[in-house]
Amino acid sequence: MSQRLFIPIGFKLISITSLIIVVALGGMTFLATQFFTGDVETTVKFNTLERAEMIASKLQTDLTSLMEKGRLVAAALEGGLVAAGTAGDVSSIFFREGEGLLSVALTTPANPGLTVLKTAVDEPEVHKYQDQALVPNAAVTADGPEYAKALTQEAVVFNASPRFGYPVLGLSFAYASRLGAGPRIVVLFVAANRFLDILQSRGLYVDYVVNGRGDLIVHPDGALVLARTNLSRVPIIRDFLTSPATLKQLRYTEGETYLGSYKKMGLGGLGTVSTVKESVALEGVLAIQWRNLLITILIVTGAITFVYFFSKTLTNPLKRLVDATVEIQEGNFHVTLKSHNRDEIGRLTTAFAQMGEGLAEREKIKDAFGKFVNKDIAERVLRDEIKLGGERKNATIFFSDIRSFTSISEKLEPEEVVEFLNEYMTRMIECVNQTFGVVDKFIGDAIMAVWGAPVSRGNDTENAINGALMMRKSLIEFNADRGGAHKPIIKIGAGINSGPVLAGQIGSTERMEYTVIGDAVNLASRIEALNKPFGTDILISENAYETVKSIFRVQPMKKITVKGKSDPQQIYAVIGRFDDPSDPLSLQEVRALLGIADVALEDLNADEKEEKFAILD
Repeated sequence: MSQRLFIPIGFKLISITSLIIVVALGGMTFLATQFFTGDVETTVKFNTLERAEMIASKLQTDLTSLMEKGRLVAAALEGGLVAAGTAGDVSSIFFREGEGLLSVALTTPANPGLTVLKTAVDEPEVHKYQDQALVPNAAVTADGPEYAKALTQEAVVFNASPRFGYPVLGLSFAYASRLGAGPRIVVLFVAANRFLDILQSRGLYVDYVVNGRGDLIVHPDGALVLARTNLSRVPIIRDFLTSPATLKQLRYTEGETYLGSYKKMGLGGLGTVSTVKESVALEGVLAIQWRNLLITILIVTGAITFVYFFSKTLTNPLKRLVDATVEIQEGNFHVTLKSHNRDEIGRLTTAFAQMGEGLAEREKIKDAFGKFVNKDIAERVLRDEIKLGGERKNATIFFSDIRSFTSISEKLEPEEVVEFLNEYMTRMIECVNQTFGVVDKFIGDAIMAVWGAPVSRGNDTENAINGALMMRKSLIEFNADRGGAHKPIIKIGAGINSGPVLAGQIGSTERMEYTVIGDAVNLASRIEALNKPFGTDILISENAYETVKSIFRVQPMKKITVKGKSDPQQIYAVIGRFDDPSDPLSLQEVRALLGIADVALEDLNADEKEEKFAILD
């Protein structure tokens, strides 16, 4: 099973805290920026609208004033107060220095344009920009068809800059002759610089004036006016030319995004426009965004630093608890934990340390208990899984005994007997444990073991015989360095039987032992006693043989009758496993390997020896 990804608590604390702060500050900053951006955008649009109206009003007033002055000059020209082409008294009466009015021409329609009748020129004003005084008349003649349109509309405003070589506005309007002559048109040329003060295009905003065709009339950039730039493709001008609205504000894109407004004038189809780049208008908002972002970063950094050091007060004790848990998991219950926290973690650490001490004590008891009973049974008893009473099971019972133990022990000191018995028992018990058996009890030098109780592994008889064969090999190793009065050679006999038993804890609530009882147990004990007369070391019953006859090589012995059993019992001597080439192939090899002499069964007198069996022919 794959191991789940480990994520430290400190990392979780820092991540969650940072996420909360980022989301909170980020959300607040985002909403505040959105509201502020909306407010700024609304304010900017309102400002552009207000500027367009203001410029239109001033321009309307200025142009109306110029037209009135043009009518007065035209009347003076028509009345003969001044000769055509000269200013005469007119310049001193009507022209004023710095007002930007270059000339006034009285004209009459002609095919295809206009014919200049008389002209009044403010030569000092013209000479500020050029040396030729007759340029106004040439400009009238060149663009006569445009100015002639004033006969059908209130006025015509035209960009005359290319004719002069500098920004000039041409204004024409119909004039009613006082002498009763035919139709007359007055054409005025005004230096465009006159209107720049009206535009006041400074700072964020750009203001300009266009005519009914989208031609640029007045603009802070004189080069654009001089080039007679047409802006009809610009979205705001296109809307100005096509929309019936006289006053409008909008947001549009022309390479960049702009906020703007326009105001249509009733004079000459003019319109005033005020625009501002959105990026410039919202530059303050962006600055606030960056400032808020910097504040957020500083707050998050401070929070992470604080949480990092604060989390150590939580994570360090928890890490020690985790390390202690791993130690206990690996079987080391002697862990040292000291807590300086006066909180739940401190109480948990103290309780954990006490738990480790309790587990160490429990393990000590279990180890001590396991030396007197099987460890598996000891663990089950500690878990309260084995109750007083018993249950029926099919099990395999094993008995073993040391041959001639009484005579051997009489020749040794008590200490020597205990020493060799302990060494012998250690080897034998290891063989039982390795084959999943349970040592039931020791009866002097005899061993009783069980396979299949309390837990069966499904092949209990095979495991029991494997354990007996391991004992045979272990005993050969044990005897290898023995011999003599104080280290006698040891021979054993083992009996194995399979069958139903009653397994459980026998005794009282104060003292009990786990064991198995029944006829199958008695038969195993009787079979073990047959090894000496049969000259064998491992005997099994017919029930055991039927279970493992395809696994082990055996030799049938003579049938026997056992006290308490009316039917004869077939007994088999175990030679070895079929699949183990190191095992003997015959009973004679087994006897030779173990140093057992052949025995003549016909000479055996069971009654004389008080044996609890009888051998049959």
